[in-house]
Amino acid sequence: MTRDLRILVVEADPEKAQHIIDALIEAGWQVVHAITQVSGLERSIKEHDPDIVLIDMENPDRDTLEHISAVSDTKSRTVAMFVDQTDHDLTQAAMAAGVSAYVVDGLQMNRIKPVLETAIARFQVMRKMRSELDAAKQALEDRKTIDRAKGILMRQRGMSEDAAYKLLRKTAMDQGRRVIDVAHALVTAADLLT
Repeated sequence: MTRDLRILVVEADPEKAQHIIDALIEAGWQVVHAITQVSGLERSIKEHDPDIVLIDMENPDRDTLEHISAVSDTKSRTVAMFVDQTDHDLTQAAMAAGVSAYVVDGLQMNRIKPVLETAIARFQVMRKMRSELDAAKQALEDRKTIDRAKGILMRQRGMSEDAAYKLLRKTAMDQGRRVIDVAHALVTAADLLT
């Protein structure tokens, strides 16, 4: 597990924040910053660009979770929350907000390392799944565009589907472009002319 990650700690109690920082440094992480208020999260994220945001709160609420999700960009960084109390709805809201680890019963110094390592691993799995899903969605959109382009060629030139695709592919090769780019240009031009 890489230890050169930048960590931002959100802890209202400065003394406890120092204990968390000490535990993180003892676990091998060196770049650690702390803030005392969730309201300062956006500015601190811009300033320090952390890889991990570790938040320790007694009683989170839905508004706080939404704020954390909005400002911490949970799609690009691991967020671990340690809370003293929760309920089913808050737990669900935390997961929906993209929190990678939501630990109930407070933060215990001996659990920081394994929880962060688990949160990082979960975040990486989720990021990979999101990336694969985005790629699949893009491939489907590309396929639809290519099919539309083939349909235009088939109607305009009386070609078979296979011949239409071969023409798209040949045009792409001749122009040094991708088939999807040629298909997109054809569909755009056809939309302009109709």
